[in-house]
This record gives sequence, C-alpha cells and structure tokens, in this order.
Amino acid sequence: MTRVLVFAAVATLAGAGAAAATLDIGQPVPDFAGRSLDGTTFALSEAVRAHRAVVVVFLSTVCPYARFFEPHLQDLQQKYGDGVLILGVNSNRTETAEEARADAVRRGLTFPIVKDEDLRVADALGARVTPESFLIDGAGRLRYRGRVRSKIGQDDLKNALDDVMAGRAVKVPVAKAFGCALRRD
Repeated sequence: MTRVLVFAAVATLAGAGAAAATLDIGQPVPDFAGRSLDGTTFALSEAVRAHRAVVVVFLSTVCPYARFFEPHLQDLQQKYGDGVLILGVNSNRTETAEEARADAVRRGLTFPIVKDEDLRVADALGARVTPESFLIDGAGRLRYRGRVRSKIGQDDLKNALDDVMAGRAVKVPVAKAFGCALRRD
C-alpha cells in the first residue's frame, strides 16, 4: 500500500533560509514538522525517536537521476524495515504537492513523501540537488550526507546505513551528490 504524506513544513527550523550553511557531520539536525493533506502529522524529532535511523532524501517528479534511484530507496526501506525510515522530500517550486503525490502513487513508493513548499527543509540541511540524501541517527545527528549511489554502483547510502545500524562510525560520511538542481524559483 502506498503511504504518501505531502505537506508544507512549518517554521520549526532554526535558522532556515535561502543559502543556509551546510550542516557538518555530527551536528544535530533541526526539527521540522507539518500536517499532511490527509491530516496526519509528521515531525522529524518523533521519527528519530521511533527509528534507529532516518534518511531524508530530496526527490523530484521530473529529475531522471532521482527517478532512477527511487527503486533503490524503496529496496532500502524494505531491507531495513522498521529500524530505518526513508523520508522523501520534494522541495522543487516547479512541482506541486498534487504532482508529487500522484507521481509517488504511480511509481508505487511506500515510504512517506513530504512537500517542502517554502524550501525550509532543503535550506536547513543545505540540499542542492535531487537526489541528495541525509542520514540522521537515533540521537538526531547527521551521520552521512551525499549521493544515494555512485554512477559505478557503489552503495554509499547503504554502506552508511550499515555502519549506523552496527553502531560504527560511518567510513565515508560525505559523498558528493549529483543530479538535478533544486528549483528555487
């Protein structure tokens, strides 16, 4: 069953704004919260408490790179089960909440997707492209930032998840993300 949450994040992000600084590995990730179009609430702080790790990944309905990695993200969600939450975020101003919802349903995505209408989530995390992922541990700290997978198939995000789930330091905590620029206009 597809579980899609599409909402605008509310202003609980400290210091979020255009050209926000990139978070350093190990820093606490600012909370964000909102209400889905169907009335369901979501808060990053609650998701972090309920899971050993949360992956925030910026997606797009039109970016071929983001679309290419969606099945891999779906596989990761299934592999890690309830221990990990994959959370898709659509921050592109050129894509509506309804387009994001319809696309997720059409593609059979079962992890939640949120619509970041005012780019507060993207700005708080320093996201620049889709797909770009941010791995947050159960203490709410950033442990990995970067690509989902390399062009040659290196599983950067999965490797980081494996490290976090095993209680180890992430071997490669930053991997340059590639993809489509977030549309801020």
